[in-house]
Amino acid sequence: MLLLTSFLQQINIEEKIQNAPDKGYEIGVFIGSMLPFVALVLIAYSIYIYNKKKNQ
Repeated sequence: MLLLTSFLQQINIEEKIQNAPDKGYEIGVFIGSMLPFVALVLIAYSIYIYNKKKNQ
């Protein structure tokens, strides 16, 4: 299910970039698509650091 959702999301991003009015819109779509992954990485790293300090 996740793979199907990811595949459908990729199609929408490519479609949005093709129909973009200018370069600024393309950059915004790229940042908007990467932001959730960056947020998850930061949350995971902060949990890792918290648990590492807690165990010492």
